[in-house]
Amino acid sequence: MPPSPIPLLRVEGTHADAGAALGAACADVIRDEVAFDARIPCGRTRSEQLDLADRYAEITFAAYPWYREETEALARAADVDPRAVFACMTEEIWYEPYTARLEGRCTDVVAVPPATTGDRVLVGHNNDIRRRYQEQLVAVEWALDDEPEQLTIGNGLWVSCGWNANGISMTGNELAPLDERVGIPREIQFRSMLRQPSIDAAVAEGLRQDRASSYNQVLVDRSGRAVNIEGSATDAELTGPDERGHLAHANHYVCERMLRFEGDPDYRPNSSARHRRALALLAETAPGTVTTHTLRSILSDHEGEPNAICRHPERYGGTSATAFWWIADLTAGEVAFGRGNPCDSVTQTHRFQTTATAAS
Repeated sequence: MPPSPIPLLRVEGTHADAGAALGAACADVIRDEVAFDARIPCGRTRSEQLDLADRYAEITFAAYPWYREETEALARAADVDPRAVFACMTEEIWYEPYTARLEGRCTDVVAVPPATTGDRVLVGHNNDIRRRYQEQLVAVEWALDDEPEQLTIGNGLWVSCGWNANGISMTGNELAPLDERVGIPREIQFRSMLRQPSIDAAVAEGLRQDRASSYNQVLVDRSGRAVNIEGSATDAELTGPDERGHLAHANHYVCERMLRFEGDPDYRPNSSARHRRALALLAETAPGTVTTHTLRSILSDHEGEPNAICRHPERYGGTSATAFWWIADLTAGEVAFGRGNPCDSVTQTHRFQTTATAAS
């Protein structure tokens, strides 16, 4: 039986209003996340972990005062320590060494003209993590005073992908850069990128010099422009779709100049298998034929298990599953998504209550 639909929560007003609403709605998840003592790496104490996170917070709150307002309101509503909430969001302090991570993370596929039927602009994303995260999922519609409306999917703390009313889709892939440093955590920077009015502004935010590290960011707007930011803390390479209008990425560095930042070489073959398979499936399509159904089929592909695009750890004893999927049709202004694996999932669709003008 397919998993139940992901609930939708709408938050409105100021960032403090949004934080309070999220904290109240997701209090159980937040309280569980901040009880992190057993997950602290390298024998650090809780106090030391909070002190380390404070170094990141000092830079982050100077750059994003809105995030401080949101986090403090969320913590009050959930009745937890705001320092602990910020520590949870500082992904860079939670793993050592890199090889301790999950064996699966996510896969992105993009199709733009001339690949697509009707010159549509399409983005597909599988988000891979433990099944426990799947059960915590909530879709949040952000209608805040100072930014375009957004839809995100996460667990109330984490945001794993997003789409805004200016027609910008943001997905991406976790990397393991060797040059991580104290700065703005990549998860929080992702939120700031999604607030931007145009893809150029989002790219500029993704390249800011005070970042702690970087995801591989996949940005696409409704005009068909797609920018892939394969980044680290100190460098980045920007690429786009090939001449056929195809783009795919997984969880390893692909660009030659970025290979020196690869911190998880043992994992690279696992990610490469998904990346190659996604590109091969796109390459099998004829020009002008790719639809949302095509992307759903690619996201549902099981070839090469356990390193398949659609991950079912119950079949092979793994730890990482496809927790949700997402397909944005930016031309139509609609996103489809679902909890669990795309091969067996209840399809949900979303349009914003208000529609912004096209992003430049």
